[in-house]
Amino acid sequence: MSPKKERTAQVSRNPNLIRGIGKYSRSKMYHKRGLWAIKAKNGGSFPHHDKKPAADVPAVKPPKFYPADDAKKPLINKHKPKPTRLRASITPGTVLIILAGRFKGKRVVFLKQLSSGLLLVTGPFKINGVPLRRVNQSYVIGTSTKVDISGVNVEKFDDKYFSKEVQKKKKKGEGEFFEAEKEEKNVLPQDKKDDQKIVDAPLIKAIEGVTDLKTYLAARFSLKQGMKPHELVF
Repeated sequence: MSPKKERTAQVSRNPNLIRGIGKYSRSKMYHKRGLWAIKAKNGGSFPHHDKKPAADVPAVKPPKFYPADDAKKPLINKHKPKPTRLRASITPGTVLIILAGRFKGKRVVFLKQLSSGLLLVTGPFKINGVPLRRVNQSYVIGTSTKVDISGVNVEKFDDKYFSKEVQKKKKKGEGEFFEAEKEEKNVLPQDKKDDQKIVDAPLIKAIEGVTDLKTYLAARFSLKQGMKPHELVF
């Protein structure tokens, strides 16, 4: 092992004559330490450093204990839906065949595409019982038959027109719990009935002007034995 180096005691520049009294005066030590040169180098004042900014103290103290189960945070969805492109075969006035739902197989007249991408169609109601309604274009077949809808005004119809009012459920009492509730039938408002008549009036007039078009719209579409859908021309 290498021999340990002996530590040399640091000697002060201003040794004490007696305890508390130095050998040199304050002005003498000022020159001896070279403080005058440091002051002259920095424009007549000693250099100083700015204090470090204090660390931000959190307003709310973090909890001492953490929950046993991980709390799920909802993911941020930045997806912006693109507007639905209308099929080239579907134009205002085109007769469509509905493929699914309550009016499956019915022929309807296309009026316009709504902002949600759904199609606004009507039977008309007086001819085949299909009211003003929204249909997804995935569930219709566009035909080559067209109806003149230039006299039909559909500006007031949008997705908000077809929205339903959300009704709050009433809490049942002890007596009502065992009693059978009477089902109330949904009654269509009178203003919607009037809108249906206003839209259908010019449409029926245009349909009656074309021979056999009224009978064509009233008939339900169906496939018979031996018919091949891919070979049909609509």
